[in-house]
Amino acid sequence: MAEYTIRALEGKAKRASFRTVHGTIETPVFMNVATAAAIKGGVGAYELKGIGTQVALCNTYHLHVRPGDEVVRKMGGLHAFMDWDRPILTDSGGFQVFSLAKLRHIKEEGVTFHSHVDGRRIFMGPEESMRIQSNLGSTIAMAFDECPNSTLDEAYVRNSVSRTERWLERCVKEMDRLNSLEETVNREQLLFGINQGAVYDEIRIENAQKISELDLPGYAIGGLAVGETHEEMYHILDVTVPHLPQNKPVYLMGVGTPANILEAVDRGVDFFDCVYPSRNGRHGHLYTDHGKINILNAKYETDPRPVDETCDCPACRHYSRAYIRHLMKAGEVLGLRLCVLHNLRYYNRLMEEIRDAIEKGTFAQYKKEKLAKIAGEA
Repeated sequence: MAEYTIRALEGKAKRASFRTVHGTIETPVFMNVATAAAIKGGVGAYELKGIGTQVALCNTYHLHVRPGDEVVRKMGGLHAFMDWDRPILTDSGGFQVFSLAKLRHIKEEGVTFHSHVDGRRIFMGPEESMRIQSNLGSTIAMAFDECPNSTLDEAYVRNSVSRTERWLERCVKEMDRLNSLEETVNREQLLFGINQGAVYDEIRIENAQKISELDLPGYAIGGLAVGETHEEMYHILDVTVPHLPQNKPVYLMGVGTPANILEAVDRGVDFFDCVYPSRNGRHGHLYTDHGKINILNAKYETDPRPVDETCDCPACRHYSRAYIRHLMKAGEVLGLRLCVLHNLRYYNRLMEEIRDAIEKGTFAQYKKEKLAKIAGEA
């Protein structure tokens, strides 16, 4: 079912379409993060279409812990459960296993750890991750991997990446088996492999070449935006992306700021996700075409302007900075919702502008002007 078609190129920047069983994704795309099958900030799936959302990203680990992937399967899968009929990507749970679990034991079979919710002992390996994601019925499932910290020594990272490569082969085999079963929620579920290697060029390149041989529907670059500098991240993209298939989508996991996205698109990345827009929105930090603002600042107390005069989100169409500031200061949930909706719309609108610029062959100029605009504060 999956079909990736490049519509336009400008340098390494790609404007493409990715057809899936749940609809076509126009790339470059930002996936709105709905970790536990909901956007944090009281935003329902029915509201996401109105702000241009193409893909929702949900998390395997969190949904396995609560309410349980078997519960989601019994409810018809994530699409039915959260009333979302567009593509969903599920993270494998690997990052959360390694970042949230205080006690964990890694071995060839997988990882044993304790739930951060109730402390119960859980085992997750490639097969378990695939089964959970199959129960969730997402459009795109991510391979189970270890995300080694960029500060770890080269010997550890090399061993870790080798194990992740073996895990990927097991993921492929289990996904094929699950998709062959009549009772599977989504028998056309796609599997993306993940490139790892911390900040080591040689390991990144070797891993990219090896996983490319599996001819998967798409590939992700993981283990970035976890402590390295932006310059190091861009360098890793420069050396890694050319070794991933040009005719497949490339997903940069957990990134990032608008500037990060512009730089990564310029290096050939298609898919992005990050908690920044919703997390910052919940704290009153709002993105605009002239930089980021803190709506809680006193200078907005009587400001009659919308958050961003160029924005068409519900907050900017109907309310002033002064009113939204009042709602946030008063602890009104409406204020939080409006801030989150605004930031998500800002990111989705950014991607629309990027796609349009690549199609017109003006992305280089657009990127230069956009970076200059967003560097300050509105």
